[in-house]
Amino acid sequence: MTGPTLYHNPRCSKSRQALAILQASGIEPRIVEYLKTPLDEAALKRLLDLLHLPARAVLRKAEAVEAGIDPAADEATLIRGLAAHPQALERPIFVHQGRAVLARPPEKVLEIL
Repeated sequence: MTGPTLYHNPRCSKSRQALAILQASGIEPRIVEYLKTPLDEAALKRLLDLLHLPARAVLRKAEAVEAGIDPAADEATLIRGLAAHPQALERPIFVHQGRAVLARPPEKVLEIL
């Protein structure tokens, strides 16, 4: 995870808004379309460490339940579930200079520029 990186879903309006904010700020992040290139468990753990958040905090509840992921499960089970079902990962997530932010609302990307 080097350079500014946006974990992005181009179909998501919040994700598109975060990208537009970054571009307006002169940042052209590396785009990771995590639905096309899912994160493995190790990458998810690194991302959660940068976010300083538990897996539960980045879980899209409806998508998780739809995928058979129990939102009340333990951390390891949630990470395994997110790796197997990337649609259950909240977005967008912006990583820059060793820090990360869940960009909801999208303006949160500005917190780590």
